[in-house]
Order: sequence, then C-alpha cells, then structure tokens
Amino acid sequence: MAGQVFTALGLMSGTSMDGIDAALIRTDGQGWVEPVGFIFTPYRQAFRDRLRASLGGRGDVASVEQELTDLHAEAVSLLLRDQGMVAGEVDLIGFHGHTILHAPDRRHTWQIGDGARLAAATGIDVVFDFRTADVQAGGQGAPLVPLYHQALAGDLERPLAILNIGGVANVTWLGTGDLDVLAFDTGPGNALVDDLVLSRLDMPYDEGGRIAAGGQVDAALLARLLAHPYFDAAPPKSLDRDQWSGTALTNLDTADAAATLTAFTARTVLRALDHMPEAPRRWLVCGGGRHNETLMWHLAEGLGVPVSPVDGLGWNGDALEAEAFAYLAVRSRQGLPLSLPGTTGVPAPMKGGRFSPRP
Repeated sequence: MAGQVFTALGLMSGTSMDGIDAALIRTDGQGWVEPVGFIFTPYRQAFRDRLRASLGGRGDVASVEQELTDLHAEAVSLLLRDQGMVAGEVDLIGFHGHTILHAPDRRHTWQIGDGARLAAATGIDVVFDFRTADVQAGGQGAPLVPLYHQALAGDLERPLAILNIGGVANVTWLGTGDLDVLAFDTGPGNALVDDLVLSRLDMPYDEGGRIAAGGQVDAALLARLLAHPYFDAAPPKSLDRDQWSGTALTNLDTADAAATLTAFTARTVLRALDHMPEAPRRWLVCGGGRHNETLMWHLAEGLGVPVSPVDGLGWNGDALEAEAFAYLAVRSRQGLPLSLPGTTGVPAPMKGGRFSPRP
C-alpha cells in the first residue's frame, strides 16, 4: 500500500545532448509508482553546439547554464499543457541538469542547471544537484537510476538486468533480495557512433543501426578498444561521456567505423557479466539504444538469453531516466537514500539533492 503520494515531474538532459526528457509520475518514493505522462523536446542545433562546447567546463558555462534552465522551464510548461494540468498540481520537480564534467576519482562532478531559476520560472519546488553528495563521500555519483529500476521491477523474475543505453551505457543488476542491487557504467552507449555520423555525415545518429549494418567490424581496432583497463576494473565505476572521444578511425570508412563502434558497445555489455554475482536470466533495455536494431542483434547474439526493450512490459523506455529523477526528488525530500554501496560505491546509503523552493 502506498504511503503519502506525490505528483512529481522529472527532467533529464542526457549524454546524447539531443534534448530534454520530461516525465510526470505519482509515487510514494518507495515501492509504488504510477507513470502519468512524458514528452521529449529536442534542442535546436545551435544550442546543442553551445552545450557541446561547454563540456569539460570550457567556454561561457554560465550563459549555457542559463539557457539550459530556461529550456527546461519551457519543457515543464509543455508537459503540463499536454496533460491538462497546472503548476499547482505538481508537488516537486527533479531537475538533473546536464553533466559537463564527471571526475569521481577527483571527487568532482558538475551538472549545470540553476535550481532556483527553474523554481522561479515554473512556480514549483525543485530538487537538483543529485550527484555531488555521493561523489564527495567517495562514490561514483552514477548511475542513480537503479533504485527506480528496483521500484519498477516489482515481482519480475530475478536475477534481472536493466540496461540503459544513452550516450553512455549503464546496467542495473537485481538479485533476489532487496539489497541485491549492483549498478555501474558498462562502457560507451550511443555517443561514439553519434559523434562519428555527426562529423562525417551531419546526421545526429545512426537510425536503426543501418549504417553499422552495412559495414564490417575491424577486429584489430575492436580488440584495442576492449583492452582498456576500465572493463577489467571491478564496480562501482562510472564514465565521462567523452572517455573515448578521439578514437582513431581515420583508416575506416563510415560504415566500417560505425560497425566497429556498435560492436564495441555490445561487447562492453558482455564484459559486464564478469562483474555480476550471477548471470541475469533476462535483459531489459531502455534508452535510445534500444531502437538500434544492429546493436540489439549484437546483444541478443552475445548474451544468449532474452534481450528485449522495456516497452513490452508497459514501461516507456524513453521516459525512465526522467521518471527516475522525479522519483529521486521525492526520496530526497523524504530524507531517503538516493544511492547505495552497490550502486555507486558510496561507503553507506547516501542521501542527496539540493532544494530550491518556489518563490
């Protein structure tokens, strides 16, 4: 039975830098969740270029942060209009912002986004800055979605893996007990192929994996990429989006490069099995990567167990991260943990998030 129920709105600007996911849920912040609505609002190319230029903390970050926050306020308005709701019907916004630098080894992570500005623009209380407390306590600060995955998974057969493929890919492993939760970044998701086709073809992504499907995997390059020490390191562990940016692909045509990078993403997921207490009986896939048929084929072929988009369960595979930050905002206000030793490596269950009340 649900306890006090909150109507919460979650906002996510992911590593793909394609736009804003905005989702509404009703939840008690624990085991009860009811999705309400979802929209995606794409970034204009000019802003994507400015956002990309700010990665690493470069350029006029303050100006980009202001524009990013205002675009999120517009997304809130659009979602409320779509649902026939007004701001007064929403208890809380979970505002992830956008990660421009993630260096947990230096106990530093940076998500731009002005919580006070968003609260003023929307008239709704805002929770933001979800990762800093975890990182400063010695955790990886990522991934933060696993507790939401656990709430959604309910009575599904375990062990179970939920794989999110955005710009970076991360996995949540759920065992049979409530504390049997392990999560970590597996490796690159869509970012490398996105960057490739953007630079060579002026396309935002390889739709359906069609470009990769027309190429041949360069086995030597794939082996070199997989030799990176990250994949042997035990979790918890997390990655910056641009960890492999600048990978030498000059000797490959675009199709072969896309095929190699797509295979790289799939093989890093297979390598993640080495770090799981027990092999999952089933993999559920969310995020934009689930639409890449070539990538999904590689995963099914390599894992040898059912691999399917989460949408078959009635979940919205595009909305889960935004929904998760709505859920985590409620937990933050309740004083409940947002991360666990098994999800980020933080020494003890860790609360987090900063609060900006509406004016």
